[in-house]
Amino acid sequence: MSNSGAVPFETTHLIRDACLCLHVQRAARALSRLFDEALRPVGLTSGQFSLLNALNRPEPPSIAPVAQLLAMDRTTLTAALKPLERDGLVAIAKDPDDRRNRLLRLTDKGREILAAAIPIWRSLHGAIEAGMAEFEPDHLRGALKDLSNSAPVRTVAG
Repeated sequence: MSNSGAVPFETTHLIRDACLCLHVQRAARALSRLFDEALRPVGLTSGQFSLLNALNRPEPPSIAPVAQLLAMDRTTLTAALKPLERDGLVAIAKDPDDRRNRLLRLTDKGREILAAAIPIWRSLHGAIEAGMAEFEPDHLRGALKDLSNSAPVRTVAG
């Protein structure tokens, strides 16, 4: 096998040190681990907590707006809903106005679990923000929101 297409090791270091995607993924994994551990007593993962929170609305949403909010495709969201539905935290029903759509709602048990999780989230979230003294959490949140809401960047293939 020829090394003519080999990537210089310096490039590996450049990507390791500069890649926004890598750094956001690492931060997301670290935060997820912290919240997963903290939310374990109420039986939720960080992803399940976010999903239950996304369903906490005055009117049951359909799958599309929840998927958009959580930056998930519909198939991934449907898979994430299955254990919550099985455990009685979420109910999924056909939309009476459009039978092709499904409406998602928290059950009473889902609302109770979410209510029990909120103080845990507040405590850990507050501790994380307090530990970010050199950063302004609102600026970081704003930058991440801007990044997640931006239009796809077109790339030029060589």
